Amino acid sequence: MSADDKRSEQVEERNEAAETAAEQQAGAAEQVAEEGSELESLQQKLQEYQEQALRAQAEMQNVRRRAEIDVEKAHKFALEKFVKELLPVADSLEKAVESTEGHEEAGELVASIREGVEMTLTLFMNSLKKFSVEQVNPVGEPFDPQQHEAMSMVPAPGAEPNSVVAVVQKGYLLNGRVVRPAMVVVAKAEDAPKIDEQA
Repeated sequence: MSADDKRSEQVEERNEAAETAAEQQAGAAEQVAEEGSELESLQQKLQEYQEQALRAQAEMQNVRRRAEIDVEKAHKFALEKFVKELLPVADSLEKAVESTEGHEEAGELVASIREGVEMTLTLFMNSLKKFSVEQVNPVGEPFDPQQHEAMSMVPAPGAEPNSVVAVVQKGYLLNGRVVRPAMVVVAKAEDAPKIDEQA
């Protein structure tokens, strides 16, 4: 083999090696590109899963908060039905006290009965207050349809229009929520138009 043949053989080997290296680089570049696109898709999936986890966590916090509010309301207003059943007792005791007014001359028996009923009523009202039950007696206050139920409107020259002039039945609140609205008589304006009450 001559020197020229050896050189041409070496050149061919170098060219083949260069081609092989170029092919390997192209393959490596393709592999890097594939891995890059795969990495991007994995990063997108990771971001989606993180967002889903955050949404699930926020929803759980909302559910927990709603449950806490529901439990708090249940504790606050659990006595509502019980209080409604006790209100006629308070009304009866008040009527008993009112019925003895003006009968002071009737004797010691009536006075002692009145005193006993007043003490019982006071004890009963104090017991209700311990459980956040408040009495609504709105005489002289403006009419509030949220807490009062108007039984009638009457002309009352000395009172503000739309103010309560008399209470037919006292109302009650449990933790600020109306258990029973106060039944009231409301003052109407003197120049108010006539209302057809039979309609």
